[in-house]
Amino acid sequence: MSSERLPGKGRVPETRRMARVLDMLQHISAAPEHWTRRALAEKYEVGERQIQRDLDVIRYRLNLDLRRRRQGYYLKEVPRLPVVHYSLSEALSLLLAAQAGREFGVDSAELGSAIGRLESVFPPEFRPLLRELSAPPDGCTDNALEAWLLALHRALAARRKVRLAYASASREGEVQDRVVRPYCLFPKNRSWYLLAYCELRNEVRTFKADRIVEAELLPDRYRVPDDFSVQGMAGAAWGLMWGAAGEPERVRLEFSPEAGRWVAEDEWHPSQQVEVRDDGRYEVRFEVGVTPEFVRWLLWYGRDVQVLEPAWLRERVAEEHRAASQMR
Repeated sequence: MSSERLPGKGRVPETRRMARVLDMLQHISAAPEHWTRRALAEKYEVGERQIQRDLDVIRYRLNLDLRRRRQGYYLKEVPRLPVVHYSLSEALSLLLAAQAGREFGVDSAELGSAIGRLESVFPPEFRPLLRELSAPPDGCTDNALEAWLLALHRALAARRKVRLAYASASREGEVQDRVVRPYCLFPKNRSWYLLAYCELRNEVRTFKADRIVEAELLPDRYRVPDDFSVQGMAGAAWGLMWGAAGEPERVRLEFSPEAGRWVAEDEWHPSQQVEVRDDGRYEVRFEVGVTPEFVRWLLWYGRDVQVLEPAWLRERVAEEHRAASQMR
């Protein structure tokens, strides 16, 4: 009886190699003259001889003019993509993604150029909408956030430390100088956040990009710990305020039918469980480390949510509502 070979199983090493080659190409393009053969070997945990073979793939199979100076490799000319034609549905999807990108701080000049190129695939009736989207938002004259995001992206690509002048929310906006090692940059709730090791506090901290006053790339290099992961940092905590989280505990909430439908549509935490009762109300359960961010999330739903347990959290939310009702 002949053995059956799984489809593509024999190509796994080659697939991994090509993925590594493309990743190398991205890093060399983003940080010219930074990556040496030894640095690439350490990053991908392979021998320098294997890295040399990968570099030969870039030169001779991809036909790219890859060169080297003492500091590292660089591309003499970054290739331009050929003209691509999209179907209407594909172009609309790209348009919506581009619009979302602008909301999260993607460089407006590059984004405007990309949106403008989409005009060739749209009927004339769509072009006013495209021109509206490619124009800068009203009152958007400060490009500081874009500059900080660009600097942080470059720091991540080159593994370079950054000196930040940062306005801390917990110290009434006091600006402090910090040297950080960027680990991860991500969008959340219409803002960008940097997860980085802070040399001032000697621990991993979360920084909101909107609070950056100045950002300067430093020549010093760093290495992200092999065991680092965003999921590992968050643990069972809710949101980004991991340091303020209590021990994980069972949380039971009851939502009105309307609010419950909204809550059930999203996954707010990996431990989330949802049950729809016969009366249409929703019971939502978490095993979570409660943070101030979680309390604010509950307060946002007002009378549409009731904390069933734990009792201390029910009282905390009630106190916040009482305090709000007494404000003038």
